[in-house]
Amino acid sequence: MEESKKFYITTPIYYPSDNLHIGHTYSTVQADAISRYKRMRGYDTFFLTGTDEHGQKIEDKAKAAGVTPKEYVDKIVAGIKDLWKLMNISNDKFIRTTDEYHEKAVQYIFQKMYDKGDIYLGSYEGLYCKPCESFWTETQAVDGKCPDCGRPVIKASEQAYFFRLSKYADRLLEYYDSHPDFFAPSMRQAEMVNNFIKPGLQDLCISRSTFKWGIPVPINPDHVIYVWLDALTNYITALGYASEDDSLFKKFWPADVHLIGKDITRFHTIYWPAFLMSLDLPLPEKVYCHGWVLLDGGKMSKSKGNVVDPVKLADRYGVDPLRYYLLREVAFGADGIFSNENLINRINSDLANDLGNLVSRTVAMVDKYFGGTIPEQRESGEFDDDLKAVAAEAKINAEKYLDSLNFSESLASIWKFISRTNKYIDETAPWALAKDESNRARLAQVMYNLCESIRIISVFIAPFLPETSSKIRAQLGLGEATDWEECGVFGKEETFSVVKGEIIFPRLDLEKELEELASLNKAAENPLKAEIEGVAKIGIDDFAKVDLRAAEITGCVPVKKAKKLLELTLNDGTGEPRTVASGIALYYKPEDLIGKKVILVSNLKPATLCGVESKGMILAADSSDGVKVIFVDGVEPGTKIR
Repeated sequence: MEESKKFYITTPIYYPSDNLHIGHTYSTVQADAISRYKRMRGYDTFFLTGTDEHGQKIEDKAKAAGVTPKEYVDKIVAGIKDLWKLMNISNDKFIRTTDEYHEKAVQYIFQKMYDKGDIYLGSYEGLYCKPCESFWTETQAVDGKCPDCGRPVIKASEQAYFFRLSKYADRLLEYYDSHPDFFAPSMRQAEMVNNFIKPGLQDLCISRSTFKWGIPVPINPDHVIYVWLDALTNYITALGYASEDDSLFKKFWPADVHLIGKDITRFHTIYWPAFLMSLDLPLPEKVYCHGWVLLDGGKMSKSKGNVVDPVKLADRYGVDPLRYYLLREVAFGADGIFSNENLINRINSDLANDLGNLVSRTVAMVDKYFGGTIPEQRESGEFDDDLKAVAAEAKINAEKYLDSLNFSESLASIWKFISRTNKYIDETAPWALAKDESNRARLAQVMYNLCESIRIISVFIAPFLPETSSKIRAQLGLGEATDWEECGVFGKEETFSVVKGEIIFPRLDLEKELEELASLNKAAENPLKAEIEGVAKIGIDDFAKVDLRAAEITGCVPVKKAKKLLELTLNDGTGEPRTVASGIALYYKPEDLIGKKVILVSNLKPATLCGVESKGMILAADSSDGVKVIFVDGVEPGTKIR
């Protein structure tokens, strides 16, 4: 494939101590949408995401938890991978900075910079923000606090290796001037130049000696390589840079887009380009610095207690509605406000009313008037040409905005065509045409135009809403959308044989949903207060009476009358199946639980939950990520737990 047809996009590698929330999901969903689009355009695409796992915070948290740093991050990384799987993220690689190949490459990079004279041993004395792992001067700190996160900074003093960042100030300014598209949106460039470069770049501390959880400095094992040299270089080490096989690096570097949040602009537009200049490597084509997804005007954070859990939202409303909301609601490069009410309104208005209703009405009419298959004898008429013109305009605008990473406007262009197609139904009034047999050919053309419009829409939305695109095309009797250019051909299909399916986006009761979400949030904030009605309670004096047994889940189905409950069928070693209702439906899919071994409270008094007689309960733990069932795989069913 031609070099010009390659596309390499990265998201930030996430720190495992972070509580992943809707804001982190935003970056990755954006990258996934553009990656899917580029693949449909014929680009050889490589989409990278991963985790940044070294540093003092991890070492401290692991020590407090009584585990090794690697054990600590392994558990969290598994959760991040599960979230990306849930959100239908199509990344080509997931890098961990604890991967052996990455650690070796980082040591090579350090040595190469050192040999060039760009790294020297000195001592650091100044201010340090432990949560951000950032060093600051007295003038950069704001009222004794970190200018990035607002937390207090501490005075720090230690021997360290420094990168000669000051050496590259002029080269950076020259590069910005000669590459005006390097920053997106462009306003970020002025921030970097005026706030950091012109006041005078300080050399950058790139090693630490007060903790051990990191990559050892090759020339001095008493030091570990500090986070940003370790983390940023993942973009090239993931491609095999400084390894025996660097074919991917030769093929895909430089990156086409680094997709990042605006809070790490400095690291990606000053530190990272300077590192690459030191290594004599080309710089990325573009650094796209998107805004934050805010809640009530403030940045989401676990410490503030305002985190929105994407898993709960996706489980309740589906992955595609959440993807759509994130990509449509936030304007290009700006901050966006997340609210449950806006999410539900988007689902009802754009997805249920506009798109879902269009598909349902059209398929139902084709089935009613023609038995599911549109005749080939058709007759053109009024409004047809305008419908086709709007379809062509939608393709031009959707591409223009997608190519500039303006996801919101691209979707707005597509929805303009969806609205025009709905209007076409009202203009042509198929139900009136169907009353007269002489209008049969015209009715067939109207139904064909509607199906063809929906086919084009299914191509348009495939990068954004891949599951929805597949469902729509299945009702049209078509396979997956793989070629973007199909949305530019009106009349591609000779006819359609439709298959009626379930409603793609059921309407939601706004007030009911807001109450339910408020209840879920309250339960998450106070997990010990969240109770399932009907479950017996025991005191501390009764604990010795509890009979805990290992049991295997042999069957699992949702409880129809409750969104939180799963009906489990257990093998408890007695030879008779046991039914237990468990409030874990928001956190586990039934098919993922089959065969798992759990801890059963076997002598709990039976209780009826939403029509299911529950004979016992299984043990689970409340965590910041939700409910975690305690599994005991490897233990035979019926074994007593002590």
